[in-house]
Amino acid sequence: MRRPAVLRRGRHGVPGRLWFVRTAYRCRAYPTPEQAAVLNRTFGCVRLVWNKTLSERNHRYRTEGVRTSYRQTDASLTGWKRTGELAFLSEVSCVPLQQTLRHQHTAFGNFFAGRARLPRFKSRTGRQSAHYTRSAFRMREGVLTLAKTSTPLRFVWSFGEVDLASLEPTMVVVSREPDGRWYVTFAIDITGTTEPAPAEPTGHAIGVDLGLTDLVVTSDGERIANPRHLARKAANLARYQRRMARC
Repeated sequence: MRRPAVLRRGRHGVPGRLWFVRTAYRCRAYPTPEQAAVLNRTFGCVRLVWNKTLSERNHRYRTEGVRTSYRQTDASLTGWKRTGELAFLSEVSCVPLQQTLRHQHTAFGNFFAGRARLPRFKSRTGRQSAHYTRSAFRMREGVLTLAKTSTPLRFVWSFGEVDLASLEPTMVVVSREPDGRWYVTFAIDITGTTEPAPAEPTGHAIGVDLGLTDLVVTSDGERIANPRHLARKAANLARYQRRMARC
C-alpha cells in the first residue's frame, strides 16, 4: 500500500526554490517469535509512556491551567527509567518512546489550534505501533534490522517499480493490527531545488459551475456526475447498524 505523497513548498511559499516529497510504502511483515516478543514489549512501553504522559498533562492543565512542554515530558521519561517500578522502560529502544512524546506534543498543538480533537488514551486491544528513526534501525541492500533485535525483519516488498536495495527511509514504523497481522512502513523523503516545468498553454478557457445534481458542469457542455459519497456511506452504515442490532 503506497500512501499519497505530500509536496511542500520552499521559503515564503515560493514554488521551485526548495521542495521535498514525503511518501510511504506499507508492507506485510513476518517477525520471528523472538522479534515479536521484543516488538510487543516495545508496544507496551510506548502505550504506557503515552498514557502516563497524557494523564499527567491533563492533570496539570486542570489543576494549574498550564500546558506541558516536550522538554518536561522528556525529563519525566528520564525520571521514570530511574525508578524501580518503571526501570523496564530501559529494556526497549528509547527512540520509539521519544517519538511517542513528540507525537503527543504535536497532537496537543493541533488540539489547541482547533485542528484536531483532544488526544485520547491508547488501548492494548487497538492498533499498536512503534516509530523508529534512522538511529534505531539499519537498512542495507534491502535488509532491515531494528534496534534491540539481532536478526533482520522479514517483510514482503510488492512495489516492483521501486528498487528496494537503494531504498533509504528516514523512518520505519512497525505496527500490529487488532487481527494479529504485522506491517512495516517505510517513510521516504525526496528533496530537490530544481524549477518545476511550466504547464503547456492550451489556448482555451472554460467556465466551471458546481452543482448538486451534477458535480461539475463546464461551459463546453461537459457534465461530471456527483459521486454522492455521503449517501453511499450512509447506506452502508445503516446496513452495518442493522446487522449489529441483531447480534
